[in-house]
Amino acid sequence: MELAYYSDYALRLVNTEEPARNKDALTSVDAVRDLFGANGQAARRATDADVTRFRSVRARLRAVFEAADGGDETLAVDLLNSLLLEFPVSPQISGHDTRDSDGKPDWHMHLSDHPSNATAGYAAIAAMGLAFHLTSYGVDRLGLCEATPCRNAYLDTSTNRSRRYCSDRCATRANVAAYRARKRLETERAAETGRSAETAQPTTPRTER
Repeated sequence: MELAYYSDYALRLVNTEEPARNKDALTSVDAVRDLFGANGQAARRATDADVTRFRSVRARLRAVFEAADGGDETLAVDLLNSLLLEFPVSPQISGHDTRDSDGKPDWHMHLSDHPSNATAGYAAIAAMGLAFHLTSYGVDRLGLCEATPCRNAYLDTSTNRSRRYCSDRCATRANVAAYRARKRLETERAAETGRSAETAQPTTPRTER
């Protein structure tokens, strides 16, 4: 499994909440289990107590994205380091479950967690995955969607560091909103110009009889 894959754990958790819309999808143990995806064994460890614990880790991960998005690289790294210290993992070489075209083990790095509960296991993988992404691409590659009121987290992997939105949907919505705003401004300016032209026209004096 590619280490970059683990950064998606952080995204999935952070984006279960939309603060600006007052929406929170992390309301049950089933929602917690869904975050693990194909890792069914880890998901089965989740209990009702993990709902509150997951929300706490989510807030800390969002703080990392907020610091990075705000340009405070040192704070982003410090916040992420605190998660790494609290939720450690053991990198291991794995290959027993995958084979290459020659039938040989497809050796790859795997993150092995030793959690006391489901939250600890998930947090360890999410933090390490985010750390790999940060050190590979840069702190400025962690962002929050600019499409109001979305603010979902995203990881920028574009070649020119140009990503500003979490999805194509948000990018389209933002572009449409910007276009409409420009058209409104053009209409207002045209109306003001027309009124100014009318005011500036000289009046024809009346002829006395």
